[in-house]
Amino acid sequence: MGKEKNARRVAENEAMAKTRMLRTSPQKLNLVAQMIRGKKVDKALADLTFSKKRIADDVKKCLQSAIANAENNHNLDVDELVVAEAYVGKNLTMKRGRPRARGRFGKIVKPFSELTIKVRQVEEQA
Repeated sequence: MGKEKNARRVAENEAMAKTRMLRTSPQKLNLVAQMIRGKKVDKALADLTFSKKRIADDVKKCLQSAIANAENNHNLDVDELVVAEAYVGKNLTMKRGRPRARGRFGKIVKPFSELTIKVRQVEEQA
């Protein structure tokens, strides 16, 4: 008996990883995600390793997770993987404040983001 197996959310030659609650704004995170879209995974990992952006380490961790999912869960070849999609979404925003002059209130927003990376196996053209 038991339940039916759920259908895959990605194609047979794809794998994905998602990271939630990244402590940066979606706009800043998208700059780093833009940097790796469409690249081969080894080139993307090298770019993230030497990037000066603070959030690049977290993006690299998510990309490594997507690569591991592709290799272990979906039996894809790591050497033929390409970053098919890397997109960013908004998450919660913490609201903080600071008292200012003349009884006013300075609003401080601390946004969080989420990142989704899909890797796809593409055969080499010889």
